[in-house]
Amino acid sequence: MDILDHLEQVIAERATASPDESYVARLNAKGMPVIARKLGEEGVEAAVAALSGDDAELVGEAADIVFHLLVALQARGLSMADVKAELEKREGVSGLVEKASRGEA
Repeated sequence: MDILDHLEQVIAERATASPDESYVARLNAKGMPVIARKLGEEGVEAAVAALSGDDAELVGEAADIVFHLLVALQARGLSMADVKAELEKREGVSGLVEKASRGEA
């Protein structure tokens, strides 16, 4: 089991814990708007870290994004397997073509 699989399992287990005992449970108790806001905050922090030139900071923020993304996926009944399946569908497709198929510039 790799670390992402393990982390996904831990997040699923903690989702039903007491919000007083688990950060994941606390996020879930507050609902998707709070989970989404936290995911967005981590994304902004990662973007800032990408510009800072500090590799350790960027890696730390990337880890925070992955963690909060897994929390959001779990809260919606989705998993990293769903993300991997989507990535597999996109394999071999130009990023420009894929964006155009979604109406993005």
